[in-house]
Amino acid sequence: MPRPILATIHPEALRHNLARMRQAAPDARVWAVVKANSYGHGIARTYEALRGADGFALLDLQEAEQVRALGWRGPILLLEGVFEPRDLELCSRLGLWHAVHCEEQIAWLAAHKTQVGHRVFLKLNSGMNRLGFTPQGYRTAWMRLNALPQVDEITHMTHFSDADGPRGIAHQLEAFEEVTRDLPGERSLSNSAASLRHASDARVRGDWIRPGIAVYGSAPDFPEHTMVHWDLQPTMTLSSRIIGVQRLQPGDTVGYGSSFTADAPLRIGVVACGYADGYPRHCSTGTPVLVDGVRTRLVGRVSMDMLAVDLSPVPQAGFGSEVTLWGTATNGAVLAIDEVAASAGTLSYELMCALAPRVPVTVGA
Repeated sequence: MPRPILATIHPEALRHNLARMRQAAPDARVWAVVKANSYGHGIARTYEALRGADGFALLDLQEAEQVRALGWRGPILLLEGVFEPRDLELCSRLGLWHAVHCEEQIAWLAAHKTQVGHRVFLKLNSGMNRLGFTPQGYRTAWMRLNALPQVDEITHMTHFSDADGPRGIAHQLEAFEEVTRDLPGERSLSNSAASLRHASDARVRGDWIRPGIAVYGSAPDFPEHTMVHWDLQPTMTLSSRIIGVQRLQPGDTVGYGSSFTADAPLRIGVVACGYADGYPRHCSTGTPVLVDGVRTRLVGRVSMDMLAVDLSPVPQAGFGSEVTLWGTATNGAVLAIDEVAASAGTLSYELMCALAPRVPVTVGA
């Protein structure tokens, strides 16, 4: 039989989370952000559940082609725009909308031969200092684009750096409002955190919201708020089984480096999951795990193919028992991916995207 590790994608949870984001900004249209192969879930596996969105936002032209091949005829947005002039040919052929964030992209558009005007999202660097035109250069960029026959419509876009934290968005919103005040066109500002935390302000909602991580069941401002607080559901479950049991005596150690030492008699289960499967090596003793749907803890170091869990809270567990590394157990118990990521000192984004190719993936309920 195959090794028992499995990732399960939950379409109903994706539908629920998408509806939850629409509820957060009811008068705005919603991009389903499916970059990074739908945050590691697989575009082909999430497409049917997310086709209730108003458009799909992504990065790669190959992903855009895949979404079109799946049957989508609505808007597709390239969040980073094009990377070389010939990419515009595919934009024209597939009807892709694309971000414009630098002078080079404007020059490529000016030289592009097309019979159909492009829908572009002009990006303002309102303080993130990643991509986009500065407030001083934004209006000039808008005027240059607006004068091009290759451009049909211009949407104003920015991205918040601190929507999930105490600094907030006021400074960036003020910059965006000041620069775009009298310019025509739709607006798109909000990621998951801004949509959930700040969307009571119509200026923040704009015309399009761009939820990413919340659609995949992760709280964008964890640990301040959890997925339960935001009424989100896990969209990926990573599960395995116990493939061995050891009985420890006081003083016995577990795993490489002997980083865990038992101070009392202890049963541990050895689980078929390790960092070669995408489970974070930096998770340490105490990281939450579910065994037969009961919460317990990881003990010792994570190795390439195995990890160990404390069976004290689950005395009936043994060889073959179900282990939920994150997501939803068979009995309905939930272990938020945010908790596992926090234990590893990272974010849920990384865990979702780092699922290893050797892990089989199935689509569940």
